[in-house]
Amino acid sequence: MPSMSEVIAEHTSLSREDEQWLGLLVEEWQLMADLAFSDLVLWVPEPDANVFWAAAQVRPTTGPTALVDDVVGDLIAYSPEHLVAEAFLSGRITQTSQGKLQAGIPVDVHAIPVGRDGRTIAVVEQHTNQLAIRTAGALEQTYRESASELAEMVTAGDFPTGGRGTMVGLRVGDGFIRTDPDGDVTYASPNALSAYRRLGLSGDLIDRNLAALTADLVPPSAEPVEDSLTSALSGRSAREVEVEAGTAHVLMRLVPLHPHNTRTGAVILCRDVTDIRRKERELLSKEATIREIHHRVKNNLQTVAALLRMQARRIDVPEAKQALNEAMSRVASIAIVHETLSQAFDELVEFDKVADLILKMVGDVSSADGNVRAHRKGSFGVVSSSVAANLSLVMTEICQNAVEHSLSNGSGEVVVQPTLSNGRLRMEVVADGHGLPEGFSIIDSKRKSLGLSIVTGLVTELGGTFELTDRTDAPGTRAVVEIPNER
Repeated sequence: MPSMSEVIAEHTSLSREDEQWLGLLVEEWQLMADLAFSDLVLWVPEPDANVFWAAAQVRPTTGPTALVDDVVGDLIAYSPEHLVAEAFLSGRITQTSQGKLQAGIPVDVHAIPVGRDGRTIAVVEQHTNQLAIRTAGALEQTYRESASELAEMVTAGDFPTGGRGTMVGLRVGDGFIRTDPDGDVTYASPNALSAYRRLGLSGDLIDRNLAALTADLVPPSAEPVEDSLTSALSGRSAREVEVEAGTAHVLMRLVPLHPHNTRTGAVILCRDVTDIRRKERELLSKEATIREIHHRVKNNLQTVAALLRMQARRIDVPEAKQALNEAMSRVASIAIVHETLSQAFDELVEFDKVADLILKMVGDVSSADGNVRAHRKGSFGVVSSSVAANLSLVMTEICQNAVEHSLSNGSGEVVVQPTLSNGRLRMEVVADGHGLPEGFSIIDSKRKSLGLSIVTGLVTELGGTFELTDRTDAPGTRAVVEIPNER
C-alpha cells in the first residue's frame, strides 16, 4: 500500500506546504473519526481535478468500520456527480443519507473539503456504518455535534490546530469533556469524571467552569510557570497540559471549536496517567541506583589498579613487575566499562569510547620502552554491558600481547579495526614488528601465556571465534575476533 507522500508525489501538483498541511490533518484526524463514529478517507486531486486518489485512511475506535477493505491507492475518475468531486468543486460539505450499500453495509457518506489559505486542496470522505448507529444518548449526540463542528473547521482551514504535539495519541475513549464558550462543562464522559476524581473532585463536572475547577484542585506551584492553568484550560487556544495534584497526574489536550468563526467551546481529551508516572519514577530511581553501583565499582577497580601499579614500582624482579602491570591493565580495562555504564541510561555501551580509552592506556603503558601508536579504524557500535566487559578484556590482552611480542616492547603501530555485519562484530588487531614463532599454535601457547588463555576463554564464552596469524601484507601479526552482537 503506497504512503500518502508517494500518492501525492506521483499523482498531484500539490505544493510542499499543502502536503505538510495534509500531513498534520492525518496526524490529528483520529479525533474526527472517533467523534463521528466513521471511517475517513483522504482524497487528493490530479492537476485537472477530474481524478482523485485515496492518499490516507483511518478507522474509528469508537465503533465498527464502514469500509471493509483498504482503499489507499484507489482512484475516482471523471465522476462529476460523485460527492468527492462535488465537494471539491463547490467548497462545501456534501452528503447523502440514502444509506447506500458498501459490501452489503448501509453507509451514510459525507464529503468534507479540506481548506487552506482560501483554497480547497483535498477532500475527506466520511463513511458511517448505519447498522452500528446507537441510541442517541448524551454521549452520541455530543460526539456528533463536535465532529460536525470540526468538519466545518476543516473546510475553513482552521483544523488541524497546528504542529504535532506530544499528546496527539490521546483518544476520545480515554476521557472526553465538552465545554461551552464560557468554559463551563456541558458533557463529561465517565472516564473523564474518573480522572477528575483522581485529582480530588468530590462533586460533578457538569455546569462547572473547567479552568477554575481544575485550578482549585491543583495546589499552587512554588516554581515559576510559563502560563497559568486557568489560561491554559480556558479553551480559547489549542493547548496540551499535564495536571498534577499530589500523586495524581492527568494529561489534557484542548481543541477549541470555532466553526464559521464563531467560538462554540472546546473539546478536551484527558487521560489518567498516575500509574504510568509512578512506574516512571520507580524506573528512574532504579536506573540511578544502577548507575551509582557502576560508579562505585569503577572507583573500587581504579583503587585496585593503583595499588597494583604502586606494588609494581617497588619490585625489581622483571617477571613480577610485568605480571603486576598486566594485572593492572586488566583491572583498569574493566573499570573503563563500568565508568561508561555509570554515565549511561541503559545497559548498552557505545564501545568506541571504551576502545579509545583502552588504546590510550596501552600506548601510555608501553611509552617507557618505545613509541607505540595504538589507534582505531572503524566503529564498534553499541554492545550490551555483558559483552562490553569481556570484549574490553579481550582487546586489552590482544593489544598488550602485540606490544610485548610483535613489537618486542619497542616502537611501532597497533591498529584495531572493528566491523559490523549481519549481527556479528568482527575485531581485527594488526601490529607491526615480528611475526609469530615458527610452528606457533594457540592451543600450545595458551598453556604458557595467561593472556592467550584469557582471550580464548572469554571469546568462547561470548560464542565467538579467535585466530592469531602472521600478516600477509607486511611483517607483524594479525589477530581476529568475531562474536555475535545481539542486544
